[in-house]
Amino acid sequence: MDGEKITDPEPTVPSSGINTVDTTIEKGLEADNVAPSESTTLQENPLAARTNDEDEYIKGFKLFAVMASLTMSCFLLLLDTSIIVTAIPRITSDFHSLTDVGWYGSAYLLANCTLQPLTGKLYAQFSSKYTFISFLGIFELGSLLCGVATSSKMLIIGRTVAGLGASGIINGALTIISSCLPLQKRAVTQLGVLFGPLIGGALTEYTSWRWCFYINLPLGGTMAGILLLLHIPDHAAKYSVKGSRVEILKSLDLVGFSLFAPAAVQLLLAVQWGHVTYPWNSAHIIGLFCGAGGVFLIFLTWEYYQGDTAMIPLSMISKRIVWSSCMTMGFYFASMMTFSYYLPIYFQAVKGAQPTLSGVYMLPGIISQMAFAVISGILVNRTGYYMPWAIISGIMQSISSGLVSTFTPHTSIGKWIGYQIIGGSGRGIGLQMPMIAVQNALPQKYVSISMSLLVFSQNLGGALFLSFDETAFSNGLDQALPKFAPNVDPQAIIAAGATGFRAVIPKAAVGGVLNAYSRAISHVFYIAAAAAAVLTIVSLGMGFKNIKKKGDEKPQEGKSEENPANP
Repeated sequence: MDGEKITDPEPTVPSSGINTVDTTIEKGLEADNVAPSESTTLQENPLAARTNDEDEYIKGFKLFAVMASLTMSCFLLLLDTSIIVTAIPRITSDFHSLTDVGWYGSAYLLANCTLQPLTGKLYAQFSSKYTFISFLGIFELGSLLCGVATSSKMLIIGRTVAGLGASGIINGALTIISSCLPLQKRAVTQLGVLFGPLIGGALTEYTSWRWCFYINLPLGGTMAGILLLLHIPDHAAKYSVKGSRVEILKSLDLVGFSLFAPAAVQLLLAVQWGHVTYPWNSAHIIGLFCGAGGVFLIFLTWEYYQGDTAMIPLSMISKRIVWSSCMTMGFYFASMMTFSYYLPIYFQAVKGAQPTLSGVYMLPGIISQMAFAVISGILVNRTGYYMPWAIISGIMQSISSGLVSTFTPHTSIGKWIGYQIIGGSGRGIGLQMPMIAVQNALPQKYVSISMSLLVFSQNLGGALFLSFDETAFSNGLDQALPKFAPNVDPQAIIAAGATGFRAVIPKAAVGGVLNAYSRAISHVFYIAAAAAAVLTIVSLGMGFKNIKKKGDEKPQEGKSEENPANP
């Protein structure tokens, strides 16, 4: 079957326009295409061959317990992402680490996206339940390290460990229950985004920011305990490698992972340190950029050699609908993470709001995002089109970012509420579009791989652009302080943190420092506006497709498995 084209037996996207998938599988995304060798064979898990529904699927209370545990785990992940944003200003004051703001998010996201492509292979190779619990345990360890951190560096290490654990949680939930939640119930997990800033602000203000991390420990431990007690069958087509441990490790493409990880880290370090720690033309920065580029070229060569068994299959990501969806997701999260991390700094540093109140101030954007995420699903179901909503999303986010960049210490309540609603509505409209595009363009058995690529793209986009944001913010503050507050020590202000600078400067200089902060934050939202503008352009590659044109029936899983090339 080598060389056959892989298409869905009953494609949910019409053949006119973007081809569903015309990729050639050379080394086997399916077991049928893999030639056995003397030491290694790929076999489909017998569990996947079961035909009796009573044996295949758990029901009743067990199903409820599994769904509740996985949903709560996803909730914790979203909560952890959003809960820290209102605590960051206080953290920068405690650790005198204003220049590390970007690291608190980018370290987590970089670790997450670096390991993300490998998690799919881990779930395909090993028990889904125990792999999921292992990732959850790593995430809990990272939360513990953050909670007991005694320095900014230790907190960054904790965030890195938490990111490694988080990389396998969403993928694990998708593997165990085919998707994290049914479409109509996905808004439940978004409660983590809604309550995150409020809970984080309250814990920071009334207890300690450390409880933003401690809160994960009992909840995550409970979820892991429940899953351990339950039998969770592996229904997905799982492939096992028979042979030595060395050959099992080879099947995971650890060589690709060991090349990709240092390339990504070098790129992030170059962006993070540029101008802040070293000049852009210094040997350190130039060396990091060159090292990242060189290692990445080697990585691409290796992945090409590995074919479709690679950690990131180039034959799949080269398809327009896949790479455009991945880029759309990456720029989407780049814009969203900028809002999540720098709006609280504006509210607490410039407006003087307490952590809890700054969380309340962010609700207009969060609530509108949740509302329009639900509305967008209805719109796609009614119209059958997804690309127009992705374009509208990018336009609205770009407009919102541009408007937010005009914030000053005297911006009225009506403006910062209205501008957030525009951005939140845009983010909500576009949230699901890349996933819908890929799910309706690829055969069902390849959707999980594409989902892993989408999650990887969103984390990479967030990690890189948080580094860009930190560089723009630091540069902007360095330039604005001498202009607006010439009689204060810039280093003292930076060392005091976003909420502590008022205590180290004369009262007469506060107004100038607030103007400097506003100007620096404006530079960050220029980047968010640019990311949203690029999002608008790349989303055109997803294609103007009507997913209802062929009807609402889903492809039958067991149909034409031997030769999925022919619809």
